[in-house]
Amino acid sequence: MRYTSARTMDETSTITDGTPADDTSRTATTTHLTQVTHLTQRTRPAQPAQPAQRTRQTRWTRRARSRGRAAVLGTATLALLLPLAACSSEGESNGPAGGSSSSSAGSAPSPSPTPTVDPAAYRHALTGALGPLDSALRAVDRAHEGGSLNKALDAAATNADTAATTLQTVATPDNAIAGNSQLATALRSLGQDLKSARGTGGRCATSPRVELGTARGPQSVKEAGRALTALGYDATLRLPRTEQAKHRRLGNGAFVRDGSRGGLGRLTVRNGTGTDAVVTLTRGSQTAFSIYVRKGSDATVRSVNSGSYTVYFTTGEDWNSAKSSFTRQCSFEKFDDKANFRTVRVAGGTQYTVLTFTLNKIIGGNASTSTVPPGDFPS
Repeated sequence: MRYTSARTMDETSTITDGTPADDTSRTATTTHLTQVTHLTQRTRPAQPAQPAQRTRQTRWTRRARSRGRAAVLGTATLALLLPLAACSSEGESNGPAGGSSSSSAGSAPSPSPTPTVDPAAYRHALTGALGPLDSALRAVDRAHEGGSLNKALDAAATNADTAATTLQTVATPDNAIAGNSQLATALRSLGQDLKSARGTGGRCATSPRVELGTARGPQSVKEAGRALTALGYDATLRLPRTEQAKHRRLGNGAFVRDGSRGGLGRLTVRNGTGTDAVVTLTRGSQTAFSIYVRKGSDATVRSVNSGSYTVYFTTGEDWNSAKSSFTRQCSFEKFDDKANFRTVRVAGGTQYTVLTFTLNKIIGGNASTSTVPPGDFPS
């Protein structure tokens, strides 16, 4: 039996001091200038000498005319000054070189440069932020795998987040701004990796040190630390030791566990999956045996005792014998139907059961499987 599982300027019209004006002011100014010039050029012709008796009358008349002329001149001068003031207030004409406008602009103080952060102060802040984290990472390095290591990982993750927050608010010299930001980001990533590496303690759990060995956070912290240290800001951290992913496996057909066998039954397991497998047969709550079958291989168990067995199998990579489990790509399943082995004496001999289980799905297979919680999988 088989199982499967817009402006136009007139350059010729200028005020007598050489200052350009806009079109409207220029027209008014030209009129007043003409008026002033006309009044200025109005010179009374010399009068012939008068008889003595008319002297007083003549003098009075001249005085009156002079006053009248002065009044007209005063009016013309006022008309001339108003357009000039208007031009200046609108800002359309530039004052003569060396005027008050130029003097004011020239005397405006230039803004003083922002003082740079004291490198020594930044070094002190950097040491204060990284010191507690460095101590926590050393504790991770010393811890043994299990609860002790998980506790150290939690503490280091908290310190990494605290250091990142501190660096994001610390005053930083100009040449360290980019490196400081890079380090803060890397510390955030490290904190997440430390939390993720925390072991669950159950089956199919990769070692935290292996997880950290493949994480990006520790490498990012190294790179950012080197960049700041090269600038004279010591950002060295002692990161915890890591381990490379392992590929532990047993030989094909090796027993992981073997009980007493003395029957005539025979079991063959064919593993057509892409990973190694361990097949376990139990009777009630007792494990009869477990056998290791490498991917793409067959393995046979002989002398199986008569009885009804539940057949479990687990697949994955890197067999951890201490946990009786793979550490990567794990799955835990069982066949829904039991495997029945019988030994019967018949005329002329004995009949016994020979079963073949195929772990991969095949066309025409007659067995279904179900997923099993890792904790329910027999050791």
